[in-house]
Amino acid sequence: MIVTTTPTVEGYPVTQYLRVVCGETIAGVNMFKDIAAGFRNVVGGRSESYERELIQARETALAEMTARAQELGAEGVVGVDIDYETLGTDNGMLMVTASGTAVRFSPMQ
Repeated sequence: MIVTTTPTVEGYPVTQYLRVVCGETIAGVNMFKDIAAGFRNVVGGRSESYERELIQARETALAEMTARAQELGAEGVVGVDIDYETLGTDNGMLMVTASGTAVRFSPMQ
C-alpha cells in the first residue's frame, strides 16, 4: 500500500476516492521518563525516551490508518496529515492522529 502526504502518486492515477481514514493513539509518559527529560532540559541534549515514545505513537497511528484503508479495499492513502497534541491536566499524555484519503488507482499504461 502506498501512503503519502501528496495528493497524487506519479504514475498511479486515482480511479476512486473511497473515504477519509484515520488512526489515533494516546501514549502516557511515565514518571521516570519525566525525571530523565527534566534532567536533560536542565543540562541540555535530547530526550531519547520521549523521542522513542513519539516515534512509537506516530507509527501506531499510521498503522491503524493503513489498516482501516485496507479494510475498505484501498490501494493507497493520499494527502496524509499527522497531528500531535498533549492531553491531561499535567500534559502527561501524547495524542497522535494520522488521517488521509483512502483511494484505488491503476498504473499508467
